[in-house]
Amino acid sequence: MTAIRTPVTAPAIIISSSVHWTWIKEEYMERVARLVSCLPAGLLLVPSAVLAASEDAEQVTSFNALDTLWVLMAAILVFFMQTGFGMIESGLVRAKNASNVLMKNLVDFSFAALGFFAFGYAIMFGGSGAFVGTTGWFLVGAESAADGVPVEAFWLFQAVFAGTAATIVSGSVAERFKFTSYMLVSFLVTAFLYPVVGHWVWGGGWLGDYGFHDFAGSTVVHAVGGSCALVAAYLVGPRLGRFREDGTVAPILGHNLPIATLGMFILWVGWYGFNAGSTLGMGDPALVARIALNTTLAPAAGVLTAMTVAWVRFGKPDLSIALNGALGGLVGITAPCAVVGAGSSIAIGVVAGFIVVWGIDLLNKVRIDDPVGAIPVHGFNGVWGTLAVGLFGQQALGSPSDGLFLGGGFAQLGSQALGVVACVSFTLAAAWVMLKAVDSVMGLRVSHETELKGLDLDEHGVESYGGFQIFLTD
Repeated sequence: MTAIRTPVTAPAIIISSSVHWTWIKEEYMERVARLVSCLPAGLLLVPSAVLAASEDAEQVTSFNALDTLWVLMAAILVFFMQTGFGMIESGLVRAKNASNVLMKNLVDFSFAALGFFAFGYAIMFGGSGAFVGTTGWFLVGAESAADGVPVEAFWLFQAVFAGTAATIVSGSVAERFKFTSYMLVSFLVTAFLYPVVGHWVWGGGWLGDYGFHDFAGSTVVHAVGGSCALVAAYLVGPRLGRFREDGTVAPILGHNLPIATLGMFILWVGWYGFNAGSTLGMGDPALVARIALNTTLAPAAGVLTAMTVAWVRFGKPDLSIALNGALGGLVGITAPCAVVGAGSSIAIGVVAGFIVVWGIDLLNKVRIDDPVGAIPVHGFNGVWGTLAVGLFGQQALGSPSDGLFLGGGFAQLGSQALGVVACVSFTLAAAWVMLKAVDSVMGLRVSHETELKGLDLDEHGVESYGGFQIFLTD
């Protein structure tokens, strides 16, 4: 922000102008004499300069350096989660589509940055209207919603959240969605759809009046992204050969589980910025530490639960399901991370692990193809994590009221349910309209030939692993 400077006094302006004019018109010695004579008047500029400097200092110190640094570092961690999404999604699809998935992750954040800069931030934080914000387009006149943090830093933190919501969709429609259509969908989600829900919850919108609590975005980010992913996966249809005519599911295995595992760990690391960074400052170190603890315990419980359930059901501990168990636990703890204790976070992670496996089964039964499990991980567990506030939340830790399991009754659970129903219903409806409009203009799905050949070659003209050839022998 530009500091307000005290204008130069009138005598100083007159004298400075006189000096300048004399410098041009008079001889050298006369100019020197005049300059010397102006020294006393020139000293009049000193108080103005000192005052301006002091105001500069006052403007700078109005921001909290530690809080600003924390928000920026957290934003960088959340931005790094784009790498994690790219790795886990590309690893869980076939090699012929890996570059396409990575390209989608690249444009996700690019559109998030530009769309959220132009429109999204104003819709989300531009005023206290009940449904949308109306000021701060292109950040002109925009204000930070975090005390002591410049608007630019707060914008960056929110922009990377918007990018996260959009990139959830890319995995659910992998291997058959047109890249050009996906670019438009990504822009619309980050610039318009996501900010509306964000305004309702975090921007002074109507849900705040009902005690709805979503600390870091189980609903705002993950359930919104998961709901968009559900509509997109349904409308674009399953991959060729995914479901047999008899109703059974044909496995289509990912090509690189080591890369997918690396992606999961990157996401886990980034989630510390996602959750703990949502404090928007270091004013309460105990709160930051509690959030970090819960962000560790819930995914750990999710891993072991999903692995165990898969082991019992399928006879083997499936790695891909265990990876999604970790992510499900992270999504589940995102809303309640600040208002629950360690034991509750473990319980939330356990339930999240079950939801991952149950969600995959449910999607297979209704013949919705989700190659990476984004819908159960983000959509279903986003809902679960939000409702968990109404079960485990503690008023002493900052929850609007105690949860059901702590003797608080159904009041908070009711507020959480209202928020979930409102946000998810709006997102499903808006995503349906948006995707149907894009489908009518551009189409959503690639041709059968492109799908069989792989989107890398037809959509981008590249191979993810160039130089390797497979020779078939008898």
